[in-house]
Amino acid sequence: MTDPSSSSTARVVLPCDDLQETLDFYIDVLGFRLDRIAPADDPRSAWISGHGLSIELERGSADSPGHLKLACDQPEQFGNGSREVVAPGGTRIEFVEAKPPLVIPAVRRELIVNRFHSEESDWVVGRAGMRYRDLIPGRLGGHFIASHIQITEGGPVPDFVHFHDVRFQMIYCAKGWVRVVYEDQGEPIRLEAGDCFLQPPLIRHRVLECSPGLEVIELTCPAEHDTFVDHELELPTGKLEPDRDFAGQRFVYHESKNATWSGWRQSGFESRELGIAAATAGLATARVVRSSGSSNAPTSQEPWEQSAELLFLYVLGGTTSVEGVADVPIALSPGDSIVVPKEVKCLLTVSSSELELLEVTL
Repeated sequence: MTDPSSSSTARVVLPCDDLQETLDFYIDVLGFRLDRIAPADDPRSAWISGHGLSIELERGSADSPGHLKLACDQPEQFGNGSREVVAPGGTRIEFVEAKPPLVIPAVRRELIVNRFHSEESDWVVGRAGMRYRDLIPGRLGGHFIASHIQITEGGPVPDFVHFHDVRFQMIYCAKGWVRVVYEDQGEPIRLEAGDCFLQPPLIRHRVLECSPGLEVIELTCPAEHDTFVDHELELPTGKLEPDRDFAGQRFVYHESKNATWSGWRQSGFESRELGIAAATAGLATARVVRSSGSSNAPTSQEPWEQSAELLFLYVLGGTTSVEGVADVPIALSPGDSIVVPKEVKCLLTVSSSELELLEVTL
């Protein structure tokens, strides 16, 4: 048993008027335990602990009563079914889900065209010093986020072992290389331009180092999701389990050098699958599409209907135009992207021979 008098513990200080009444509430109603009380003849202070929290109750303190969130499996079991109560002394106690369900907002259908600009105003600094460019402003109602991510300086990345609570997440390397280590996937993996990772939900991972000028495209559902730090797990784990199930999905490392090209939905183009459809049981598909050199004039083909809840295209190289989604064809250049709404018929036209684009459907 830990000795509270000798252990190094941080405590939250909360005020109260009647110490015994406040103690009874925290112990009898909330399930805390008493660790220390003083002085014995006229107690003014008490240490209590529970729910992973240490509290010092001080009678007559002028401190703010504060607001506590207590995570539990059944929030309704406290406070007579209410998810919020006020303790003696005025502290507001909110009961929250220990493992809240992942919320996926409904898709908002809209056509989104994002143009690449080099201006600094398009970029924000995110986690671990990475630069982010939002490819889907508005994020389709919060359902989906696509980010163009850069790390301008090469070398070690100040990352940590973490995981994401998501429905879907993939990383495509557009330029440079990056070394990442994943839970139970062997030694660190070097992702190079043209390669792709599928990061299944909850898989622990850490970015280790990268080349100068690294650029990746990251796509995630939902747009807002939690990232958790794992303070205990050390990576690599010493295991290689390529078929391990992570919330119904498998990890994917697609190497472009081993890819096989085949036809696409339009003649004049070919594509390589990135292995995501099989690993997600059909939830998502991803491929790289390029010009095959044969004719793809719009007069010789019928538009095809976009039937997925999301179709995202990002131009990796070359140029193309998309017909059918607007009154006039939409020309796309390297770094541009487009989201085509469901049930819209479209056609790629006037594509350069260097065209290469990333296509993701969800």
